[in-house]
Amino acid sequence: MSRIGKEPIHIPAGVEVTITDKNVVTVKGPKGTLKQTLDPAIKVTMDNGILSFARPTDLKHHRSLHGLSRALVANMVEGVSKGFKLEQELVGVGYRATTKGQQLQMSLGFSHNVVFELPAEVKVSAVQEKGKAPVVTLESIDKQVLGAVAAKIRSLRRPEPYKGKGIRFVGENIRRKAGKAAGK
Repeated sequence: MSRIGKEPIHIPAGVEVTITDKNVVTVKGPKGTLKQTLDPAIKVTMDNGILSFARPTDLKHHRSLHGLSRALVANMVEGVSKGFKLEQELVGVGYRATTKGQQLQMSLGFSHNVVFELPAEVKVSAVQEKGKAPVVTLESIDKQVLGAVAAKIRSLRRPEPYKGKGIRFVGENIRRKAGKAAGK
């Protein structure tokens, strides 16, 4: 039995879950509404505010779908009730970030500023304090979209191992390497 798939999901107050006969799960909460189509092999049942998932066989395919389906719906429930938040910091001399509507404008050491257009589901804010690296905060109710946007922003200037410059998640540990001067 899948350790993740067999865990029930407790629906918090203020969150409404509907399941159609085509395995479409809709979760509505105070922060918004999310919809996900699950594989028809996985059976989703709801009793007294508790969602549970069941698979038909112990085939590898069904086992993987069991845990995946439960994780997707759990993230939807958490997203519409609390929301998700990611913070990234821009480490490097002259690295800056500003926001303008759904655009994130960054100065990352290139000859031009990088303008990143964000999807409508993601809210962005940039904070720049003197003496500290600028911090970009991304918020959304959809964990998948939030992770994809954060990864795309990070890919614009990945942290390099020698000086540690680049875009990193707050609290991320970058493995540092010694330069060639250390070899002598």
